[in-house]
Amino acid sequence: MTDSLPASIKPLPAGLVAEVAAQSNQAVSADFAPLVDALVARFNGSLDAVMLYGSCLHSAISLDEGIVDLYVVVDSYRKAYPQRYLAILNAWLAPNVFYLEVPHQEKTLRAKYAVISTADFERGAQVWFHSYIWARFAQPSRLLYARDDLARQRIYAALAHSIVTFLKAGVPALEAATLDVEEIWTRCLMLTYAAELRAERETRARHLAQANLNAFTRLTEMTSPALTGILEKQENGCYRCLTSPFTQRQAVRRWRLRRWQGRILSILRLAKATLTFTNSVDYAAWKIERHTGIRVEITPMLRRHPILWGLKVARQLLRRGVLR
Repeated sequence: MTDSLPASIKPLPAGLVAEVAAQSNQAVSADFAPLVDALVARFNGSLDAVMLYGSCLHSAISLDEGIVDLYVVVDSYRKAYPQRYLAILNAWLAPNVFYLEVPHQEKTLRAKYAVISTADFERGAQVWFHSYIWARFAQPSRLLYARDDLARQRIYAALAHSIVTFLKAGVPALEAATLDVEEIWTRCLMLTYAAELRAERETRARHLAQANLNAFTRLTEMTSPALTGILEKQENGCYRCLTSPFTQRQAVRRWRLRRWQGRILSILRLAKATLTFTNSVDYAAWKIERHTGIRVEITPMLRRHPILWGLKVARQLLRRGVLR
């Protein structure tokens, strides 16, 4: 695996990269610093960047009451791990997921962090067929640490590519109509949720679109030069989806493939997480119940065989219509 930057089909709009940089550098709570310090110490010279994303980005909940979602971007899997099997697993199916606890001011800060190489992060943002990376990082995130300016600029470019890829993949699956930014992002987010074993409902996607509406409005506007023939901005701030019946059918077929691919990849990642993530099954069950209200049973036998548990949960969620 090389660390070379993937070749771009078209250059990124300069305004988009600048907007991504501005959003990535917005202030965050100082309480994140101990988590970053622990990761800098753990990954030593291999660490390129640490990124914050997910619910803790905007949540008013104290950090010691939730689990922070972080991405750790490294320059080399071999340098990142003393254990060779972890490097192999990470290269085979990125990312690896770990759990971190850090004591801080008589509190315990908890984080779930995913490890990925800079090269894989760039590929995931730009050329991966599945939406695992570009769906997450089309949404606002914060760059908490960067090794140097080169690493910082590569992260900004990957984030910008995520937004371009997200809209290029999602908008053609919508019907030809004039939609506002909230509706475009809500419906594109729903497509990405369905492409993973993620028990998310439309209300969650709409909440994210509403909570980040100013950011999404700016990002869509800055991305529009790369969306010629896909989106056309109207005078009222809405966008016309330039979708034909043929291109819509093609896009819908691609999303069906992503859904099946995503189910397989999600089960494989769940199995892999049992080697890296402490109490991974309990965490997955908590996450599902939190987002759907559905409680999933974990028997001792299924705890010992998390792949079987994952299959059982997927079947249960499919039967109840949470996954389609």
